[in-house]
Amino acid sequence: MFTDVAGKPVCLLCGESVAVMKEYNLRRHHETKHAGKNENMDMEQRQQKAEELKRGLKSRQGLFKKAKSQSEAAVKASFILAEEIAKSSRPFTEGDFIKDCMLKVCDEVCPDKRQLFLNVSLSRNTIAERRDLLSINLKEQLVKKGKDFIAYSLAVDESADISDIAQLSIFIRGVDSSLNVTEELLALRPMHGTTTGHDLYEEVSRCVNEMELPWQKLVGLTTDGAPAMCGHRSGLVAKIREKMQQENVTRELTAYHCIIHQESLCGKALKMEHVMRTITRAVNFIRAKGLNHRQFKAFLSELEAEHGDLPYHTEVRWLSQGKVLHKCFELREESCLFFENKGKDTTQLRDEGFLCEMTFLCDITSHLNAMNLQLQGRGRVISDMYSTVKAFQTKLTLWEAQMRKENLSHFPCCQTMKDQLSTSVFPTAEFADKISVLAAEFRRRLADFEAQKSRFALLSDPFAVDVESSPPTLQMELIELQCNDALKAKYAAVGAAEFARFLPDTMPQLRTQAAQTLSMFGSTYLCEQLFSLMKLNKTSHRSRLTAEHLHSVLRISSAQSLTPNIDELVEKMRHHQVSSASKK
Repeated sequence: MFTDVAGKPVCLLCGESVAVMKEYNLRRHHETKHAGKNENMDMEQRQQKAEELKRGLKSRQGLFKKAKSQSEAAVKASFILAEEIAKSSRPFTEGDFIKDCMLKVCDEVCPDKRQLFLNVSLSRNTIAERRDLLSINLKEQLVKKGKDFIAYSLAVDESADISDIAQLSIFIRGVDSSLNVTEELLALRPMHGTTTGHDLYEEVSRCVNEMELPWQKLVGLTTDGAPAMCGHRSGLVAKIREKMQQENVTRELTAYHCIIHQESLCGKALKMEHVMRTITRAVNFIRAKGLNHRQFKAFLSELEAEHGDLPYHTEVRWLSQGKVLHKCFELREESCLFFENKGKDTTQLRDEGFLCEMTFLCDITSHLNAMNLQLQGRGRVISDMYSTVKAFQTKLTLWEAQMRKENLSHFPCCQTMKDQLSTSVFPTAEFADKISVLAAEFRRRLADFEAQKSRFALLSDPFAVDVESSPPTLQMELIELQCNDALKAKYAAVGAAEFARFLPDTMPQLRTQAAQTLSMFGSTYLCEQLFSLMKLNKTSHRSRLTAEHLHSVLRISSAQSLTPNIDELVEKMRHHQVSSASKK
C-alpha cells in the first residue's frame, strides 16, 4: 500500500519512502518489511484500509504544515513589530511590554489562542537581532538598486550625538534608466577623532566603494557649507573632485550649499539682532521661573487673550523666531501690563521705534518661514526649489517698491502698527532699504543655483528652452521634443516633475540630462531630519546605544523609497534552521 507524496512513493503502513516508483521496488519493500500483513483481506477491504491510512497520513501532514505555518507567522510578527518599534524610536525592551499587553488582550478576547501569542518572541535580544536583519535587507536592496543608477548625488552633514560622538550622515538620491528616483540613507558613520575635510572624505569614499557605486555617475554633492565640507583645498568637495579626476571623470562635480541654510543665513543680513535680544530677554523673564510663568498664563486667561502663552526662542529651530515674534506682537499689550505689575521697566517695549522694528521683523520673518516650509520635505526636485527661491526674490522686488510707496498690503503687522502711529513715525524708507539688502544677499548667496538655471529649465519647462543657446548635444532632440504635440499634451497632463519619465528612448541626451537634474539634492533636509531621529533614539537614558544598532534603527525609520522584505527574511531564517538541524 503506497501513495505519492511530492513525487515519491510512501508506504502507508510504515511511512517510509521508496527511492523509485517501480513495481519491483514496491514489491520488495512490502515483502521485506510487511510480509504476511493484510493477507486475509479481500480487495475491497484492502482499498478501505488504504483509504483510511491515506486519511491518517494527510491528517499528520496537516498538523506538521499547521505547526510550520504558525511558527513562520510568529517569526514574521516579530519582524513586523521590530520594524514598528524602530520607526517609533522606542527602545529594544519595548517588545516585552508589547507582548505582555498582547497576552492580556488575548486572555480576554481569545484565550484559546494564547499559545500563538506566546510563540511570538519579542525579547530585547530578539528585537535587536530583527532590527539588524531588517537594516541589512534594506542595505542589500539599495546596493541592488544602485547597480541600475545612471546618475546619483549625495547629501552630507555632520552633527554630534548625546555622547559627543560626531555622526556623519550620508544620503543618496539615485535615478535609474526608467527615471525612477530612489532617496535613501547611504550610511551613518561615527567619527571618534577629528572631523577634517580629509576625515570626511575617507568616510564618504569608503561608503561609495562599499556600495559599489561608480564615481563616473556622481553628479552632485550638497553639504551644510561648513569649512570642512567646502574648503577650496582640503574640504570634502575639493577631495571628491580630486578623486573624480583620478578616476578620469570628465564631468565637473556640482556642489551646493544647502538652500535652506542659505535662506536662513540671508535673514541675518537684516541686522535686527537687537530686536530679538530684547524679545528673548522678555520671554526668558516669563518662562525661566515657574512662578512667573504660571502667573503670566493666569493673567492671560483673566484678560481672555487670543493666545494662552509665549513660546521659547530656539536658535537652531528654523521656524522658532517667526513663531515667537508673532506671539509677542499679538500679546504686546498684555506682556507690558504683566511686566509693569512685576515692577519691570517697559520703556523699551513701549518705544514706538522698537515696536515698528518688531512688526517689520515679524512680517518679513513670516514670509521667510513660509518659503522655508516650501523648501522642506522629502523628494523635492531641485528645479522646483530654485523656482520657489526665484519667486521669493521677485516678491522682494515688489515689496521694496510697495514699501517705498507706504503700501503695506503684504505686511499686516506693519499695517496694524502704522494705523496706531502717526504716518511720519513709521519708517517705511528704512524698511525698504532693509528689503533691498535682503534681496542683494539672496542674489549673492544663491549665485551657484542661478548659474544652473538653464539646466533646471530643461527639466522644469523644456518646451520654452531656447534651442540656439542650449548645448549642441541637446539641440536636435530639443527641436524634436518642442515640435511633438503628443509630448506637449503629456507635459500639460502630468506636470514637469513626472514628464521626464515619458521622454522617449530616441532622446537619450535629454533623458540623461533629466536624470542628472532629478538626482540632485537642493538641501540637507534629510540629514537634519535624521539628526532629529537620532536625538529621539540616542538619549541620556540610552547613551550606550552602539553605533551599529543606532545605524540599523535610523536606516529603518528613515526608509522611504524602500521597504524591508520580511517574507524573504522569514524564508531565510527557515532555511537556516533546516540546514542547522540537518547538520546535527
